[in-house]
Amino acid sequence: MKKIVLAMLLVAAVTAVAQTSSAPAPAQTPAQPAAPAPPQQKKEIKDPAEYNAYVGAVGQTDPTAKISGFEAFLTQYPNSVMKEDALELLMGAYQQAAGQAQQAGNQTQAATYQTKMVDTAQKVLQANPNNLRALALLAYSKRITARSTQDLIDAGQYGEKGLQALTTAQKPDGMSDADFDKLKKQVKLIFDGSAGMAAYQNKDNAKAQQYLRSAVEGDPTDVNNIYPLALSYLTAGPKEKTVDGLFFIARAANLIADPKGKADVIKFGLSKYRKYHGSEDGWNDLLAATATATLPTPEITGKITEYVPPTPADQAADLVKTKKVEEMSFAEWELVLSEGKPEDADKVWSVLKGKPLQMVAHIMSIESPSHLMLAGSSDDIDAKRADIDLTMTAAIPARQMPKVDTDLQFEGTPVSYVAKPFVMTMKDGALLVKAAPPVKKPPVHKKPAAH
Repeated sequence: MKKIVLAMLLVAAVTAVAQTSSAPAPAQTPAQPAAPAPPQQKKEIKDPAEYNAYVGAVGQTDPTAKISGFEAFLTQYPNSVMKEDALELLMGAYQQAAGQAQQAGNQTQAATYQTKMVDTAQKVLQANPNNLRALALLAYSKRITARSTQDLIDAGQYGEKGLQALTTAQKPDGMSDADFDKLKKQVKLIFDGSAGMAAYQNKDNAKAQQYLRSAVEGDPTDVNNIYPLALSYLTAGPKEKTVDGLFFIARAANLIADPKGKADVIKFGLSKYRKYHGSEDGWNDLLAATATATLPTPEITGKITEYVPPTPADQAADLVKTKKVEEMSFAEWELVLSEGKPEDADKVWSVLKGKPLQMVAHIMSIESPSHLMLAGSSDDIDAKRADIDLTMTAAIPARQMPKVDTDLQFEGTPVSYVAKPFVMTMKDGALLVKAAPPVKKPPVHKKPAAH
């Protein structure tokens, strides 16, 4: 409840603008002395009693008295020309009363006033569907009290409706240009934030980014908009917006007061930063910069470069430069010979070709006693694909014949290879570990027959 009342302060500030210019001019009649000339108004109450009832309610400083005054006015004059204005001010009075009850510790009374505040906002929209203050109040209250997806949908609809209403909004009678500009800026923040949050929850990230970015640019200190904007950029792209997402997640971490929440956001942001940048280098600098910087700048985000993993050809070239061919594994030979540049493949093959090699491979199939298909790399073993075609010097005796799906220690001489799909052909194969001779069974001694 406290969160709601505090959040409504923005709406209260918006509503307060109206209270300085809501008293209409009474109709002048011979029986009534002329009052001091008020500002020119388009709305006019012709009935003196109605006028006095309205002005009397406006003049109340205590919110509960103001509530009583406007409720009585609306009951007695339901079709008044000032109905919309009276409902607006009644909405604001309920908000003030809720705040006072909250400060006094009366949660039940505060909740009651808040409910009536929302109900009154609905009545304002019945009188004028484009009323900016009522749309702002409903958009914000639906967002921060959301208990279901439908509440967020409603908040988003009020937000989008409010943004549409802003395009055609007319300055209220008696309001200065400065106050009207202030009103529009205040409610736009609410509309953008509510519409953006609803779009994010609905996984409409393009719309979420549009509205939430506008809200953040309007108020770069509101973490309630900054955090979902960061998530929208980081979880749904587009990829070119990832850097902005990293900026805003770091910015959000700086604005979160709760230590655990702050630590969680930093941990999440660091994981995204590391994935994009390839290392943690620069993350602490970003955190430090976003403590004061409110929006991304080239000076900050330009330092966050995307990590581009090396291509297989690059990996092959690095292997050839840093490791002797004789010290490479079969999988590394395969990488260079299948993915490397011609010059790198030639360097490896010139060492391997025609040289007897002793190694271990996995038997994929036995084509004949002298022809085996093997897999020398773990990737090909997992894929159940042969990458060595081995021809033995002589047929393997039956008693020494290995089994499929077992490892084989052998010697073979590479004579050729196919790059893709990779297969190395080897000849002059020989077993390095011979099968153990069969164990002789001891003679069977039968028990003597019983007599």
